[in-house]
Amino acid sequence: MHTLTRTETGEPFMESVEGKVVWKKLLIIPLFIFIFAFCFFASVHQFWTYEPEQYNFSPSLQTAHAGNTSAAPKDKRKVIILLWTWPFGQRFNFINCSELYGSPNCHFTVDRSWSQKADAVIVHHRDVCWNTKGLTQQPRFPSQRWIWFNLESPSHSPNLGAMKNLFNLTMSYRKDSDIFVPYGKLQLLDEPQPLSIPLKTKLVAWVVSNWREDSRRVKFYHELKKHITVDVYGQQHLPLPRDKLLFTVSQYKFYLAFENSQHEDYITEKLWLNALSSGTVPVVLGPPREIYERFVPPESFIHVDDFASAADLARYLLELSDDAERYQRYFKWREWLKPVAGISWAMHVCRACHFLQTTELSTCLDGTFLKLLSFLKSPCWTLANPFGNSGDVPLADAPVDWTR
Repeated sequence: MHTLTRTETGEPFMESVEGKVVWKKLLIIPLFIFIFAFCFFASVHQFWTYEPEQYNFSPSLQTAHAGNTSAAPKDKRKVIILLWTWPFGQRFNFINCSELYGSPNCHFTVDRSWSQKADAVIVHHRDVCWNTKGLTQQPRFPSQRWIWFNLESPSHSPNLGAMKNLFNLTMSYRKDSDIFVPYGKLQLLDEPQPLSIPLKTKLVAWVVSNWREDSRRVKFYHELKKHITVDVYGQQHLPLPRDKLLFTVSQYKFYLAFENSQHEDYITEKLWLNALSSGTVPVVLGPPREIYERFVPPESFIHVDDFASAADLARYLLELSDDAERYQRYFKWREWLKPVAGISWAMHVCRACHFLQTTELSTCLDGTFLKLLSFLKSPCWTLANPFGNSGDVPLADAPVDWTR
């Protein structure tokens, strides 16, 4: 007969062995939980990194494409871009540039310690215009591109003289910029869509935040309201929560898409978002009609310059309001085209990366701009296709034949 031995505590040896096995199993459970949690949070962090509207952003270098993206084409070289400041202090997460422009290998950072390693530096004008000391003292190597980024008109771009001899490239709403970043675009649909016009119960709306009595648009409004009712929303006017803007404006037959200043190609969200995206007919005040017609069809908007006076415009709007067939002509273009507004900061920096990856920078771009104000104010009609996507409507030097 075998004798059952015991440990020093008096417990059977077999129970001691089984106890050790149990403890090992118990230790495996928290180890498994730790590994699972680590993998989970790592994947969540990766998701947050690429989501454009998240804000838990780490300022270290980030790659703007997912890890499972296939190898980059040989002509799509790795590009590192330093964003000098968050535009207007608005943080955003960098997104997958490969999905937008077929541009993998785009790397972005806001960490200025990368300033000597970055291929390009994007500088937002309004964030540095009154304090360029950090820029002028910044060393740069010859092949590094400095990109002047600005979406404001010359009237709202102060101290442009301080930018002299700093930048190699321009990125703005101007069609002749090196990197064209408009406020909106038209997307060509795969097949025609049935005409759908939101229910209209009101006449004319205007949403305005920057109210200046001496501005052209306010003066024109004062004349217009003598002949037609205009509901004005914004500061010191009717309240309008941001999330109610599109629904509210969609109830109006017409929207005053009046720009705060009139300059070359300066066509903003007032047209693209407030009017076109809400499904109303924009009445525009901005650059000349022929400029608008490079971006949108001629019967998608009404231009104030087509009328001798505000009274004549009001008379036309009232006549159009009572003529359903004529009014619907301003929506005919929507059968094949869709307005896309609200293009984000993240999309703009992706556009810059795409430009750097696909453009052979000639020796003329080795120099810097001496007078950015002259660039902004000078007309230039160079052909540009800003989107690099066959599904988007390209721009043209002359008014587009929208009937083709």
